[in-house]
Amino acid sequence: MLLRRAWLLLLLSVPARAAELPPTVLPAGVGVNIHFTAGHGRDLDLIAAAGVKFIRMDFEWGVIEETRKGVYNWSQYDALTADLEKRGLRAIYILDYSNPLYEPQQGDQTPSPQHATSIAAFARWAAAAARRYRNRHIIWEIYNEPNISFWKPKPDVRQYTRLALATARAVRAAEPKATLIAPATSGVPIPYLEKFFASGVLAYLDAVSLHPYRSYDQPPEAAARDYRNVRRLIRRYAPASKKNLPIISSEWGYASQTGGGVSLDTQAAFLVRMQLVNLLQHVPLSIWYDWKNDGTNRAEGEQNFGTVTNDLQPKPAYVALKTVTHELDGYQIARRLDVGNKQDYVLLLADKKGQHKLTAWTLGKPHDVRIEATVANGEATGVLGDGQAFRPRRLGDKLVLEVTALPRYVSLDGTHP
Repeated sequence: MLLRRAWLLLLLSVPARAAELPPTVLPAGVGVNIHFTAGHGRDLDLIAAAGVKFIRMDFEWGVIEETRKGVYNWSQYDALTADLEKRGLRAIYILDYSNPLYEPQQGDQTPSPQHATSIAAFARWAAAAARRYRNRHIIWEIYNEPNISFWKPKPDVRQYTRLALATARAVRAAEPKATLIAPATSGVPIPYLEKFFASGVLAYLDAVSLHPYRSYDQPPEAAARDYRNVRRLIRRYAPASKKNLPIISSEWGYASQTGGGVSLDTQAAFLVRMQLVNLLQHVPLSIWYDWKNDGTNRAEGEQNFGTVTNDLQPKPAYVALKTVTHELDGYQIARRLDVGNKQDYVLLLADKKGQHKLTAWTLGKPHDVRIEATVANGEATGVLGDGQAFRPRRLGDKLVLEVTALPRYVSLDGTHP
């Protein structure tokens, strides 16, 4: 029998595994990166309308403590936080980058915090931020991609680890209930992560954050092996109470630039599949990079990661995002069904009301799959990944679905919300 109702309801009753992390129920952990603070109401309205629940944004030390040591100007982030709250959005704020008040410039760059005085100042500032925004449901991430060029003058895991430990301890002392994640690495660099974990820092974290970028010939499903490898490291180095520390995908996307990127349709499919396969891998929070195109040059990668264009026109990715958050609102993945082909993904989902849906796609060429399903009144309704309705076919006691790169959604209970 396809459905095991009692087991599903028990699954849905399991709480989130760490304070202030979302449950694995759609769309609670769906997020996007932004690059602005105040004065972008239309952006935020469109983000909220798409069913997004989180934004991730730089929370820059050098911007807040800019003019004089120990003097903080929070105004930009006060405004952004208030704007988010009006729309039911939560923030991942990245405690990041350096400050020339403490690390003198070397040539045209300011080194990352690596001396005792600058590390202590960064930690004080982070603690002050946690105190100021307590009870605002913010997730604090310690730095951004310190394993690549964002750590200056060059990546150094020992330097970053010293900063992360000092920051985590200061934040915990100032606001014990704060939600802390790290190290926000670019990719999944196992040697770097192992050295970081071996420091004892996992005792202070609520989740491990990664940016599972990969070559564009690898789809989102390819991240499953990386998550397994990182979980092995967590179990090896975490204290007993944190052996099941969650993994957060705090930045990941595919650009749609011409000549080297993915197509607009592939970007849309990968965005949705990133959310779904991460949930299948028990990753409760996934941030898509990026909210909107950062420019208008169609041939430049960094300017084409968005779900909308630079002037906020929806791309197929935005339509697909809005469709998945609407169609699967309130649903949690129960399990992946075996349909006889490892390239085919058919997921069974359930909500707290006991209603059930399927979502299905393939890594291969479009084709039909047959699914044994119990359907109320003998009928099922469906929605394609672009929001168009369709009627699934039946063949005896099986549903027949065409699977394509873009997931589609089927209600098994005879009605469609």
